[in-house]
Amino acid sequence: MFKKSLLTAILAITSFALAGCGDSTGDRDESSAEQPYASTYSPLPSGITLIRGATVLTGDGERIDDGDVLIRDGKIAEVGSDLKAPRKATVVDGEGKWVTPGIIDTHSHLGVYPSPSVWAHSDGNEMTAPNTAEVWAEHSVWPQDPGFDTARIGGITAMQILPGSANLFGGRSVTVKNVPSRTVQGLKFPGAPHGLKMACGENPKAVYGLGRGTAPSTRMGNVAGYRAAWVAAVDYREKWIDYEAGKTTMRPTHDLQMETLLGVLDGEILVHNHCYRADEMAIMLDVAREFGYKVTSFHHAVESYKIADLLAAEGVCSSVWADWWGFKIEAFDMVRENAALLEEAGACAIIHSDSEYGIQRLNQEAAKAMAAGRRAGIEIDEAVAIRWITLNAAKALGIDDRTGTLTEGKMADVVLWDRNPFSVYARTEQVYVDGALVYDRNDPSRQPRTDFSLGLLEVNGEIL
Repeated sequence: MFKKSLLTAILAITSFALAGCGDSTGDRDESSAEQPYASTYSPLPSGITLIRGATVLTGDGERIDDGDVLIRDGKIAEVGSDLKAPRKATVVDGEGKWVTPGIIDTHSHLGVYPSPSVWAHSDGNEMTAPNTAEVWAEHSVWPQDPGFDTARIGGITAMQILPGSANLFGGRSVTVKNVPSRTVQGLKFPGAPHGLKMACGENPKAVYGLGRGTAPSTRMGNVAGYRAAWVAAVDYREKWIDYEAGKTTMRPTHDLQMETLLGVLDGEILVHNHCYRADEMAIMLDVAREFGYKVTSFHHAVESYKIADLLAAEGVCSSVWADWWGFKIEAFDMVRENAALLEEAGACAIIHSDSEYGIQRLNQEAAKAMAAGRRAGIEIDEAVAIRWITLNAAKALGIDDRTGTLTEGKMADVVLWDRNPFSVYARTEQVYVDGALVYDRNDPSRQPRTDFSLGLLEVNGEIL
């Protein structure tokens, strides 16, 4: 009986996972074919679905009461009211429920710091040099991390997985779709640009300073380290330009570290900068100006409210917490109104997690930030606040042309909530990725588990 139940569970879970794994064929990203470690993501099979009669937050500032969302061929086909159900459509009753775009987390370490949290799984920080721009987070990602499943239950349909913040240059990040997969290539969001993780302040100081006699040990040492690296990257680019123009016959040696920095200078890789203090963020904007690149988003950014006008003018996003603060000196001067003040100034505000727990309830984190703004007299409604975990996050990851809003033609990354998602009592009922139902609270067959968690499952009354 034990073996039969176990085999049944394994087969059910494997069949669900393999339907969308990277080994399958389908709608692949043709542009990635020549790229190393290219995405092999292929959407899970999906049908036609009409969610009818819900409160719809489109992600671009619109709210539709008694609204409908039609999904066809993995895309958003139509959003409005009183839509006609196509033939063979699955109709979902949305009365009393809410629909939003899939939630996107710009700052996650799932897979590189997976569960269980033990040293053998600690693969996020390459603490061997202040500049490790050559490493890629995706080469550490364990796709079977149970955290991906719990995040999916929380409505997370995409996320950026970053290296840690020990180094001035921590390496490349990767953006993934939150679907079951045996390989990291099967998770990779097709066509999403890489990010470069940079870090300011206390973290690199603590790792390389603190009496060790290695640089950097001060904030001015941090900045000198950034500038030296960018000078080397500019020189590296000039050598290749000269070689390709025939000005020299000496072919430059490929340098993995410089290739990442060159990708930033060429606008192909986005900069995600761990930075808490306002003065340091302003300096990092100056460093970016000096070398001709752009900071896409400051992360954690507890003092963004102090320079909200500068960030708005530069078009730089802030990926912030709702209320984390005080765990070190540079995190001390935080205000709960941070995101609301950014919104009021016209800057790009994002709520992120940086936590395997916070990612499960990012809607509640956004709710806390919205409520703090309201208490301060900044009127922000749900249709605006939902952008902090959908559209704005997609913009920061360079994927807003494909996801982040319920817009016709975009990926059908959709969440159905049992009530207002900004309620502390809200729970997801259904989660769709590219139109495929990947989680259903009322259907055990749509509640996938990893093989790691099999031993914790109850099947037919037996604990496996």
